[in-house]
Amino acid sequence: MNALDPALQCVFQTVLDRNPGEAEFHQAVREVLESLNAVVARHPEYVDGSVIERLCEPERQLMFRVPWTDDAGNIHINRGFRVEFNSALGPFKGGLRFHPTVNLGIVKFLGFEQIFKNALTGLPIGGGKGGSDFDPKGRSDAEVMRFCQSLMTELYRHIGEYTDVPAGDIGVGGREIGYLFGQYKRITNRYESGVLTGKGLAYGGSQVRTEATGYGTVIFAREMLATKGLELAGRRVVVSGSGNVAIYAAQKAEQLGAKVVACSDSGGYVVDEDGLDIALLRQVKEVQRGRLTDYAAQRPHATHHADGSVWQVPCEIALPCATQNELTGDDAKALVASGVLAVAEGANMPCTPDAVAILTENSVLFAPGKAANAGGVATSALEMQQNASRDSWHFDHTEKRLEQIMVDVHARCAEAAEVYGQPGNYVAGANISSFIQVADAMLAHGVI
Repeated sequence: MNALDPALQCVFQTVLDRNPGEAEFHQAVREVLESLNAVVARHPEYVDGSVIERLCEPERQLMFRVPWTDDAGNIHINRGFRVEFNSALGPFKGGLRFHPTVNLGIVKFLGFEQIFKNALTGLPIGGGKGGSDFDPKGRSDAEVMRFCQSLMTELYRHIGEYTDVPAGDIGVGGREIGYLFGQYKRITNRYESGVLTGKGLAYGGSQVRTEATGYGTVIFAREMLATKGLELAGRRVVVSGSGNVAIYAAQKAEQLGAKVVACSDSGGYVVDEDGLDIALLRQVKEVQRGRLTDYAAQRPHATHHADGSVWQVPCEIALPCATQNELTGDDAKALVASGVLAVAEGANMPCTPDAVAILTENSVLFAPGKAANAGGVATSALEMQQNASRDSWHFDHTEKRLEQIMVDVHARCAEAAEVYGQPGNYVAGANISSFIQVADAMLAHGVI
């Protein structure tokens, strides 16, 4: 860990004292603050205006009971969360995550990261996040529907196209967004397309939204490689996860000429030296809601591994797209030993701090999630634009907008790192560029 400026250390200690037991939130805050030493030295107004303290405290934190009934008539109680973290740049914007590990600390870490990610897009959206400890895995469509309707029965009071616009995340895809939107419409008697993003194309969704996070991650990786005179084409790629982000990161990498040889899920990982069959992977995961063992059973040369880490598979490009803190220091050492050139985070904070340190110390190009996976929320904002104008854009047009946004995100990160004396440090560049944008807006709004 880098030493913090005394003013920043004071802020961080306050965060620790006020938020005990929220390790992921502490980690996210510390990672940002470590980039700001040079910023506060040049801009004392951020310290004088207590901007950083305000930035680390959510504007609003919601936690509520979500009762629902399963198909057998049994009543279950889950918790719902929404942390509306910062609206200096626009309405709160961020996904909903349905997973047993969800708690207030996880949602706060995700919401804090979302502030900076959203700022990097250059679009007028603030940062927030939400979800529940409900596990949709193994539940019927009817059970998921009843849960979503119960969740929205409380959540609807707090969201709106000019207030807070949720989207999907882990465990929340098109099915869940559809149920949530239907309940919102039913309760409010209003057809507000812009209240949720990630919607189906039939009722206000955007082309490319499904693909956006994975596509954007690979575009950012391509831009990083280009700064070293390298190309993605011909490179060996490993992706962690096999959900929405991982599948479309693999697809875009393949489109750009790379060979994706491995991916993972909670039951292990699969290695396919012929290159992943993306169509089959989509069929298994998105249609059948199956496991990677089902994929391996249909690919003669693919092997499934129940034990170990997908990062043991040698690669030149690593795309962690599963969940937070999945890529450890030992994994980073294995990647370095295999000759990895670049790591781009498709998930939110999937690399542990020691993993990031090992990668950067070994001159591996590293893209933090708040920059590399900003394509998802950027396309959500494009969906909001289309909803506001009652318009619908073609796939090619939207994909070009996404690509330009990701090229611009890369440029902002690279420029800020250069200006503040850390060329090539995308962690510092992403944190500094986004922080300054949000901080200036907060100062302009006064003490609120």
